[in-house]
Amino acid sequence: MDKEKPRPKIYLATDHAGFPLKEEIAVFLRKKGYSVRDFGAFSPNPDDDYPDFVIPAAEAVAKSGGRAVGIVFGGSGLGECLAANKVKGIRAVTVYDRFTAQASRKHNNANIMSLGSRTASGKTALAKRLVGLWLETDFSGDLRHRRRLRKIKDYEKKR
Repeated sequence: MDKEKPRPKIYLATDHAGFPLKEEIAVFLRKKGYSVRDFGAFSPNPDDDYPDFVIPAAEAVAKSGGRAVGIVFGGSGLGECLAANKVKGIRAVTVYDRFTAQASRKHNNANIMSLGSRTASGKTALAKRLVGLWLETDFSGDLRHRRRLRKIKDYEKKR
């Protein structure tokens, strides 16, 4: 009998524009049995700044030792992805279709997914499919991908 792999904890963060989508995805993930921690924003207040929520979520993912991943949301998902990538050890990607969801995990071992609520990936049904696909896709571990990720890690050590 195959042992089921442990499910990662999921850390969520958003700005005001991604708030409704974050709420939908949180419910979706909990129904799937995931442990979810919400770093905010906790309302659609336009005065909320995504770095205040995304950076702490990214730090928690980085400190988890691979036991957690993050999903961040915004209008485009781009600023949130940039903020998350400022945290050492984070490999955040903006996902917008099946290919980017799978390739980001299989080839890049991404540990944070960013979605744009004002983009096609912000449609709730598609966002749920992309989140599910991203979480189900494992890192391939292929030599070339490990080599490339090691180069990124080595660069981070120099900083």
